[in-house]
Amino acid sequence: MEESGGLGQAVGAGIIAALVGFTSSFAVVLAGLSAVGATPAQAASGLLAVCVTQAVGMAILSRRYRMPITLAWSTPGAALLAGTGAVAGGWAAAVGAFVVTGVLIVLTGCWARLGRLITAIPVEIAQAMLAGVLLPLCLAPLRALTTSSAAVVAPVLVVWVVLQRYAQRWAVPGAFATAVAGAAIAMVAGHRAIAVGDLVPTLEMTVPQWNWQALIGIGVPLYVVTMAAQNIPGVAVMSSFGYRVPWRASMTVTGLGTIVGAPAGGHAINLAAISAALAAAPSAHPDPRRRWWATVSAGGTYLVLAPAAAALVALTAAAPAGVLETVAGLALIGTFAAALTAALGASEHRVAATVTFLVSASGIAVLGVGAAFWAVVAGLVVRWMLTRPPAAAEPAE
Repeated sequence: MEESGGLGQAVGAGIIAALVGFTSSFAVVLAGLSAVGATPAQAASGLLAVCVTQAVGMAILSRRYRMPITLAWSTPGAALLAGTGAVAGGWAAAVGAFVVTGVLIVLTGCWARLGRLITAIPVEIAQAMLAGVLLPLCLAPLRALTTSSAAVVAPVLVVWVVLQRYAQRWAVPGAFATAVAGAAIAMVAGHRAIAVGDLVPTLEMTVPQWNWQALIGIGVPLYVVTMAAQNIPGVAVMSSFGYRVPWRASMTVTGLGTIVGAPAGGHAINLAAISAALAAAPSAHPDPRRRWWATVSAGGTYLVLAPAAAALVALTAAAPAGVLETVAGLALIGTFAAALTAALGASEHRVAATVTFLVSASGIAVLGVGAAFWAVVAGLVVRWMLTRPPAAAEPAE
C-alpha cells in the first residue's frame, strides 16, 4: 500500500513537472519558430514535434538507467530564434540549422574534444549572449501596454505579479490562463471565430536546406545556448540530487531527437533543469531509485498535451496583437535575470560580458549572420585582449 502511494506521488510529480514546463514556455517556442519564418501550421507542428521527441527520449533514458532523466525543449534556444528573426533561405534554411544543431549535440557526447571546446567558452560570454537575446523579448509586455491589447495585457501582468508573491511556480501558467480568458472575451466581443480545421494537430514536414548564414547565425548559437544554458546546468541539477547523468547516452538521445524532429519544425530538445528538479527531488518519491517514474509520467503528460499545439496556435493567432509576446516575455524574465547575474558576476570579465550583451541585444546582422554569433565573437576578442599578459619590456642595453 505504501509502495503504491509512493508511485502515485511520483506520477503526480511528473504531471506537475510537465504542466509547469509546457504552460510556462510554449509561447516562447511559438514566438521563436514564427520569427524564423514558420507559418502558424509549421509552428504548431514544431511544438508538437518537440513534445513527442522529448517524451520518447524521457521514456528511453529513464527506463534504461532507472533515473529521473527529464528532457525539455530548449527554451533559451527558442528565445534565440525569436531574437534572430528571419534568415537567408527562410524557414527551410532554419530547419537545416536545427538538424546541424542536433548533429553537434550528438558529436558532443561521442567526441570528448568537442565537449571540452564548448565548456571552454567562458560562462560569462555564453550567458551574456543569452541575456542580450532575451532583453527585447522581456520588454514585450511593457510595449504591449501601449497598444490596443492593453485591456488584455494588464490583467495578465497583475496576475503574474500576484502569483510571483504567493505561488511563484504557477506565475507563468496563471498568466497564460488569464491571457486565454482575455483573448476569448476579446474574440467574442469582436465576433471572431476559430475554424474547426485549425484545431486539428498535423505534422508539417519541411525538407531542410543548407545555408551558411543560417548555419552560423542559428545552428551554432542554438547549439551553444542549448549546451550552456540547458544541458550543462541539467547535469548539475541532477548531481545535486545524487544522480550521475549518463552523458554520452543523454547527448545521443537528445541530439538524435533534435535531428528527427527538425523536419517537422522542432528546434532542439535537451536535458531539463527546472523540471528536472521537480522530478528528481525527494518530494517526487522517498526512494531515489523509484523517482524515475516521475519522468515516465512527465513524458506521458507531454504526449497528452502535444495535440493541443494546433489549438494553442489558432488561439494566439486570433488573440489581440501582443498577447503571445507578453506571455513569452513573462516566461523569460527569470531566465533573463539568471543569465544577467551569471554574465556580470565576475568583475574581471565584466567588460567582455557587457560587450557581448550589448552586441547581442542590438540585433545587428553582418553578412546575413545574426547578432548572437557576433556577440560571442566580440566577447571572446575583448576578453582575450583584456586578459592577455602584457608584453615583456625590452632589456636595457
